Amino acid sequence: MNKLTIITPDDWHLHLRDSPFMEAVVGDTARQFGRAIIMPNLSPPVRSCADAMAYRQRILAALPAHSRFNPLMTLYLTDNTAVTDIEAAGKSEFIHGAKLYPAGATTNSDAGVTDLAKLDRVFESMQEHRLVLQVHGEATAPGVDIFDREKVFIDQSLERIRRDFPGLRIVFEHITTLDAVEYVRAGDDCLAATITPHHLLINRNAIFQGGIRPHHYCLPVAKRERHRQALLDAACVGEARFFAGTDSAPHSKNAKEAACGCAGIYSAHSAVELYAEAFEQAGDFTHFETFMSCNGAHFYELPQNQGSITLTRNEWSVPDSLPYPDSSLIPFKAGETLRWKLVDDE
Repeated sequence: MNKLTIITPDDWHLHLRDSPFMEAVVGDTARQFGRAIIMPNLSPPVRSCADAMAYRQRILAALPAHSRFNPLMTLYLTDNTAVTDIEAAGKSEFIHGAKLYPAGATTNSDAGVTDLAKLDRVFESMQEHRLVLQVHGEATAPGVDIFDREKVFIDQSLERIRRDFPGLRIVFEHITTLDAVEYVRAGDDCLAATITPHHLLINRNAIFQGGIRPHHYCLPVAKRERHRQALLDAACVGEARFFAGTDSAPHSKNAKEAACGCAGIYSAHSAVELYAEAFEQAGDFTHFETFMSCNGAHFYELPQNQGSITLTRNEWSVPDSLPYPDSSLIPFKAGETLRWKLVDDE
């Protein structure tokens, strides 16, 4: 097979930052995807509907001319999130969920949640208004090993949320382990998960090949090979609860290559090609369109996109770097060869 044509896909987990950085990256996503769930972890965070609407307008203003890309907005949950904000979000045409960051879990999560019990009324309201809870699923207590954070979060937090709010739709974001795959598979129709291209393509060895590789460092970190294989199986077999979410997170070269480098991998430059690369490794494109274009829309209760995109088997090299304010941006797989190339919007 030398050509793939699929329904225009969506990115169900994306970081765009804010001006002046957003302008450097939003075109990459808009070129490939019809929609994206926009993460709210700006500084300061997107906490209210007014914040979300203002951010959405800045995104739309930064898009290339004639772009039809539709940003789907979210709110940032804190210990003090008001039910009135959730009620307003439930009435909004553009807000589709709220993001739960355990405090300190990742970039700009310091304002995140310290005690899930403080959100019980918020979760009740989200359940009532059919808003999706997007979860960064890592336990952040100091004694938890970084490679065990996902499993501990399932046991200590996610299971409790699902038990107490059985009608709450939850996306377990950027899963990285066999444990998470099995947990989602064993769940009901209110639970789904996103999988990133980088967690499909690298295991934790990639962080240390030839020395510290800061551009392979993200949170949650890549895990053992058996976990990567479990993610690849979940993506490729066509199960409805798994779909694409890049977690593409731009940081400047200077911020990554530092004594305390930032967590995040920039995959948006070639996101669809990277997912195709993963399916190529698995040797089966049967459910590529289902994973990229159908499952997420169904879970979010949205129609599939109109139109299509086409990729051809055509080897090309990912750029070594990209322009970025005050520095440069190193894309995932920089300087490496990919076997599929996005060539056209149908």
